[in-house]
Amino acid sequence: MSHDVRRGVAAGASVWSPSAVPAGTGRRVRTVGVEEELLLVDAVTLHPVPVAEEIIERARGALPAVGAELQREVKREQIEVVSPPLLSLDELRVAIAAGRRAAEDAAAMAGAHVVALATAPLACATHRVSTPRYDRMQAAFGLTMDEQLTCGFHVHVGVDSPDEGVAVLDRIRPWLPVLLALSANSPFWQGVDTQFASYRYQAWGRWPTAGPYDRFGSLEAYRASVSQLLAADVSFDTGMVYFDARLSDHVPTVEIRIADVCLLADHAAAIAALIRALVETAATEWRTGAAADDVPTALLRLASWRASRFAVSDSLVHPVTRRLCPAPEAVAALLEHVSSGFPSDAERADVTRTVADIVLDGGGAVRQRHAMSVRSLREDVIADAVLRTHTLD
Repeated sequence: MSHDVRRGVAAGASVWSPSAVPAGTGRRVRTVGVEEELLLVDAVTLHPVPVAEEIIERARGALPAVGAELQREVKREQIEVVSPPLLSLDELRVAIAAGRRAAEDAAAMAGAHVVALATAPLACATHRVSTPRYDRMQAAFGLTMDEQLTCGFHVHVGVDSPDEGVAVLDRIRPWLPVLLALSANSPFWQGVDTQFASYRYQAWGRWPTAGPYDRFGSLEAYRASVSQLLAADVSFDTGMVYFDARLSDHVPTVEIRIADVCLLADHAAAIAALIRALVETAATEWRTGAAADDVPTALLRLASWRASRFAVSDSLVHPVTRRLCPAPEAVAALLEHVSSGFPSDAERADVTRTVADIVLDGGGAVRQRHAMSVRSLREDVIADAVLRTHTLD
């Protein structure tokens, strides 16, 4: 939800440049960067704790050394770790792990841990960061703002122009629910097992513009759609256009926002690389004249709901047939769809292995419920997650 962050270039800039091509590969490689929202918990009680400002201050010297940036979020019980633009899966793994570790080191000095949970398993009060914008949002949105302690995983992929970016947005729409299913990591909400795999997506969906979006067809139509939303005077600015994916308004990227923050750094890196392959596939389709699938937005809402409810543990809506199918079939369809979008065969094989692991063990939501099953203590969920946040599988 951060509005005033600067990720790579100055906020408000409109700089569009070609994707990088490493020497000798012959393949274009788009930059990819990630933003991980992380929960802050007390090191002793494991309850969410409002120490974001203190942690950011303590981390100020350490994070530049690992190439990351720490930002405030809407709640003082969370922070956002922002990576620089990266080019490889290995770089993603290193950057995500290093950013988490640097934030954890700073949190330790404040008597806290950072933990990659997309919602808080324990019932808790939250504390809003006080800014004029957030104060205005509180007055306008009430309980939605009160309860906005959710942690997402946002992936920025470089595009060559806004026109290409909108073409990508149009073509990735049917595949986004599968990404949500792979990342699902929020079964608990205010001390209750919600029966959802990603309850974060349900809570986030209360914002007026959140969720799936219509096919736009052109940059002009995209901008007109955003302008119409803002003209209704419900959302305040472009920062509150909370589509599952959107054009960034300050860096030359498309920003895919549907995923939960992932419990394991290795899973996060693989999903980010998978998203980059999806973007490259969509851009190639656009360049070769392939039309975007005009799947109804209402059907995408059903698909996203199903992914939020069950993740990869039950049936999903197939991105092509639009019928329920076993989750592994929907995931396999995504991997097949993007198979030529990876910058190397090695990266494709690596991502495929990690995605297979997610499907096999069920991902973060299943791991959380397993930790809970031993003693029926939600503190055990958090304690286990603290360890897994800083482990590369």
